[in-house]
This record gives sequence, C-alpha cells and structure tokens, in this order.
Amino acid sequence: MSTRLLVNYKLSTCQLVYSSTRQLYTINLSTRLLVYSSLKKALLLPLSGLYGMVVRVRNLLFDAGVLKSRAFETPTICVGNLAVGGTGKTPHVEYLLRLLTPHYKVAVLSRGYKRKTRGWVLADKKSTALDIGDEPLQMKTKFPSVTVVVDEDRCEGIRLIESDRRTRGTQVIVLDDAFQHRYVKAGLSILLTDYHRPYCADYLLPAGRLREPRSGHRRADIVVVTKCPPSLPEAERQQWTKRLRLTPSQQLFFSTIVYHDLQPLFCGDELPLSSIPHGLHILLLSGIAHPEPLVDRLTALGAHLEVKSYPDHHHYTPKDIADINDAFECMPSPRLIVTTEKDAARLQSVSGLSDDVRRHLYELPIEIRIIHDPSSLFDERVMTYIQREMTQKTEK
Repeated sequence: MSTRLLVNYKLSTCQLVYSSTRQLYTINLSTRLLVYSSLKKALLLPLSGLYGMVVRVRNLLFDAGVLKSRAFETPTICVGNLAVGGTGKTPHVEYLLRLLTPHYKVAVLSRGYKRKTRGWVLADKKSTALDIGDEPLQMKTKFPSVTVVVDEDRCEGIRLIESDRRTRGTQVIVLDDAFQHRYVKAGLSILLTDYHRPYCADYLLPAGRLREPRSGHRRADIVVVTKCPPSLPEAERQQWTKRLRLTPSQQLFFSTIVYHDLQPLFCGDELPLSSIPHGLHILLLSGIAHPEPLVDRLTALGAHLEVKSYPDHHHYTPKDIADINDAFECMPSPRLIVTTEKDAARLQSVSGLSDDVRRHLYELPIEIRIIHDPSSLFDERVMTYIQREMTQKTEK
C-alpha cells in the first residue's frame, strides 16, 4: 500500500471513528437529558400532589358556594387557560376585540403582569409597560379606541369600570387570563390549550405546568386548541374531543397563527415577509414563553437566525441593551433585528439602543385564525351570548 493510500485510509478511519463517537455522544446526551427530566418530574410529583389538594379544596369551596362568585351586569367574557403561559391568550383577546369593537364599546381587564404600579389603572396614550404591563400596552397600542384597564382584583376592576365616569358606558368586558379568578362569575368562559402542550398531557405545578387539575376544564363553555397547523384532518379533530374529555355542552374550536409583514419599531417602512432575501442574518429578540413557532417561521424564510431568548415578560436591563447592540454590530450584512409585539411594547421605552439597531429593529405582528369553522360558529356563540345578556338587561 502506498504512503498516500495509507494516509487516506487512516484519515477515513479517524473520520469514521469521530463521526461514530459524536453520534454516540449525542445519543447518550439525549438519553441523559430524558432520564434527568423523568427523574426531576418523579421527585416533584409529591409536591404537585400537595398543591393539587389545596387547589381542589379551593374549587370545592367555590362549587359549594362557601366562597362566593360574583356576577356583574355587564356581559363578561373570560379568556384563560389551565397552564402557566404560552397558549396565546393575548392574540385570542385581540381576535375578540376585532369581532366586537364594530358593534359594542368594549373594555379589556387584565392583571397587568410585571407592572410597577398597583391597583386600578386606566391605560391612555402615555402609558408604558411599566405602568400597565406589556400585554395591556400592546392591546392599547393596536386598539386605541378600546378601554384597557389593569387591576389585580378583578371584582374591583369590573366594579370601577361600571362606575367610573370615564368607562361606565362599557357594554362588554373581556377578562384577560382570568380562568382561575373564580370570585368573578364570567358569563362566557373560553379556555385555551396549546396544540403541542395540551392540558390532557400535562401535570400540576411544579412537576408540570398546570395551575389547577385537568378537571377544571369543565367550567369552560368553549375550548380552543391553539397554535395548530393551518389544517387538521377531520379524524384528528374528532380525536381531540376525546383527548380533552369535553362534556356535551362544550364547544371545541381550533386556531392557528397568522404572521403579518414586519413593522418598523422606530423608523423605516413596512417590510413584507415575502421580500426577505434568502440568507438574511436576523437577530431575534424573544421574551415570550414559547418562541419555537416564531423561530420556525423565520427559519422557513431561509434566514440565518441568531436568537437572544429572555424570560416571559422580561424587562430589558442596560446590560441587555448593550449585549443587543454588540451582537448586532458583529453580524454580517445583510442583517435585521426582529422581535415580538410583546417585546416591542417593552423596547419602545428603553434607552441605550444604538442608532443602527433602531434603524433595523422590526416587530412581527401576529393574529389568530379560527380554522375548520366555515359557518363561523365561534363568532356566533360569542355574539349570541352578548345579545342574550343585553336583551335580558333591557327587560329588567
């Protein structure tokens, strides 16, 4: 065997050994992570059991009337979930706003998570994410004519909406993330569950992500499976009814995410997604619970993605801003920064972003679309509820 052939043979052998070792390491790493995850869940399940006992007792007290749920004169729609974060509550609230605002004067009542204020706050054009929270600010920005109020106490929040001179003409109240706030008896309850993480396959905190037992779904009038593919076979839709253990009176719907064209946060023109060049370098800023669908969407455009992930509702610090400036400066051209609508609500009021970052910073708007609903039964159910409530109110 010649020296050259011997060298090539040794190189090929080394490459084969390296490749096999790397694959084995990857498999072993995946196995270790799976074992770790299973072990962690097993260790936390006793704590989940204790937590579940407390939540079950609380729900029993409400069901028995020991703890009182209060109904209000104004038609009230609750949008919530059983899990912590990530089911798409805000886009679904916005869907309701698009449906209702042409016909009614609507108010949204939210807790205002991670705001720096307390009590009842009425949003206006000067409000920031620190005043009312990022999601309420996002809704107020997109729907300026809608009344947006934040209050930790939902009963007090509704009472003040009905009595305050600035808001007492409200005809419909939408409660954002209030499914567990049982002191309010909503007239229509809409429960959301993630297609990729349904409540039927989840566990109570801290072993899983559920705020309350799966049986809590029975309080919902409507259940929506969110973040679905654009189309689902009929057989799969039928299977979801069984998986979620819905009662005969509950209606099941499915929604998917629709991405719109990029909007400049500070300056520039709208950028159609269809015009994004293949190979564009994108710095993605994501402070949401589950950014995977967004990452998949941008990757599908052929972009080279660098992701900076932050906790949900994260408030950007001066160090974060400096890191963003440095990361973008090091990226090759052509380049762009993309962020979510919720992150945009927080980034609007921060200082320290470089001029280059501000010129290239875009938000990616989203909407939800109810799929496999040709007769618009979802819209009809919502509108029928409001019309019935208003008719009864007039007859009193």
